[in-house]
Amino acid sequence: MTKRSRAKPRQGRAAIAMEPFCAWDGETLVLNVLGTPSAGKDAIGKVKGHQLGISVTAAPVAGRATDHMVRFLAAEFGVAARDIEVVFGRFNVNKQLRIRSPNRLPPVIAKHLAGEARVAVDPG
Repeated sequence: MTKRSRAKPRQGRAAIAMEPFCAWDGETLVLNVLGTPSAGKDAIGKVKGHQLGISVTAAPVAGRATDHMVRFLAAEFGVAARDIEVVFGRFNVNKQLRIRSPNRLPPVIAKHLAGEARVAVDPG
């Protein structure tokens, strides 16, 4: 007998295919994440391919690690937890998040976005 997922299909925005780990969609920051649950501390880590590593202390039980990650990131970005949407990956380490109108950017993200802006302004 095979297990069937009981998760309901997501009724919201479609996932955005992205080369870099983050991109702007209007005023919303779209972020591809590789999560690490049950870590020693909550932390935003390094870029790993097309994802940003984010560690959280919560255990991966019934989506609790993702919920904890959303609350942790809300504080890091200066937004309310309700301003962060989990597009996919609520029960998986691979996630895509949409952060509505972040008030501040963690250094790794700010550095990446500043680099993209320079390339867009100075293509030569």
